Amino acid sequence: MEFVVCVKPVPGVMENVRLTPSGDIDDRGVVYDINEWDNYALEAAVQMKEKYGGQVTVISICPEEHKDVIKMCIAKGANRAIMIHDGGLRRADPYIKAKILAKVIKDLKPDLVFTGAQSADEGHAQLGGALAALLGYSFVPLVTKIDYTPEQQVLVVEQELEGGLKMRKEVQLPAVLSVQTGINRPRFASSWKIRMVKDKDIERKTLSDLGLSEDELLRNSMTRVTKFYEAPPARKVEIIEGDPVEASEKLVNILREKGLI
Repeated sequence: MEFVVCVKPVPGVMENVRLTPSGDIDDRGVVYDINEWDNYALEAAVQMKEKYGGQVTVISICPEEHKDVIKMCIAKGANRAIMIHDGGLRRADPYIKAKILAKVIKDLKPDLVFTGAQSADEGHAQLGGALAALLGYSFVPLVTKIDYTPEQQVLVVEQELEGGLKMRKEVQLPAVLSVQTGINRPRFASSWKIRMVKDKDIERKTLSDLGLSEDELLRNSMTRVTKFYEAPPARKVEIIEGDPVEASEKLVNILREKGLI
């Protein structure tokens, strides 16, 4: 079987976030890692490869500086990786990213495409559905369990619904599965595997390689990021100083001014 996993590097916890003069997030010094949901999707694909045979290909739209995150996917069990990057894609919406990924995936002709249910930094939760529509594949979101019977070529998945309900359904292959956290326990890459992939070659593709134009894609983007900005404080905090008597008098006066007493 052929498996594809769509992976997105995301920043770790960012404290004291600052913006650049151009209005982007200043992520200098921020360590990037595989998106949490994508990590579960990768583990699901690797487990199926180990059980049924085949190959796992990781595809990511990301800049060159995030190559170590993609190499880590190989250390965790993927066979190959493809990186796609052109400068302005960071602001593209999920549909545009799906169009780019679909161009690569069509040539691979996978049986299953795995995505995370959403990304930690944007949270659109739209990529899997858009990708399935463009590929003409079956689609199941929020997958929490996967069973496959090779003899009957039947894939049965468990899907999370609202209110704690779950649904089991048979899925026709090829399919896109949008994976929820908790479906498995993602593995850690051993130190020797990390060393092995250090010099691993990653295939690079540009939009021109795929016959696509960045300007045209962004013009057709249904949504686009126009501005990052710091939200004004919702509440004002005042520290009352002084001895208990003095502080109490100040507090009472403030409460009276606010009409609270």
